[in-house]
Amino acid sequence: MTATIQNPRSGQNSSGKIAPQYRRTGASRGNFEMLAWLFMRLSGVVLVVLIFGHLFVNLMVGEGIHAIDFGFVAGKWADPFWQVWDLAMLWLAMLHGTNGVRTIINDYAEKDSTRLWLKIVLYAATTVIIVLGTLVIFTFNPCPMVDGVPLPGGFCPAA
Repeated sequence: MTATIQNPRSGQNSSGKIAPQYRRTGASRGNFEMLAWLFMRLSGVVLVVLIFGHLFVNLMVGEGIHAIDFGFVAGKWADPFWQVWDLAMLWLAMLHGTNGVRTIINDYAEKDSTRLWLKIVLYAATTVIIVLGTLVIFTFNPCPMVDGVPLPGGFCPAA
């Protein structure tokens, strides 16, 4: 006489394999996660172009690394093209990194309250860095005046 022992797994069929159970509900979060995934891939490709272009211009063209100083940055940011280039690099890098950290928080923060506060800190830091970086790029003045007198530096034209 042989005894048959039932497998305690509820989803197992007679062949011994576990049958997949799909649980779809009517409530959906929309396409946010798919769009975030797509953004990571596209922004990564654009960032590679922006970063290698940035490195090539700063390190290979002209005198290379020896030419990088305050005057070099001032000259670059006098051109709207480089302002937009650096702005795109800043925004994409921050949003790309924020999206990646958001994914890590979602994966590893177990409590909802912990997840909420970590995301609040993340989004606040991202907002501050993006706002300050944008202000620096567009309000940068290489020849500041103090009481009508230009500050010394050797890179500003004589007044």
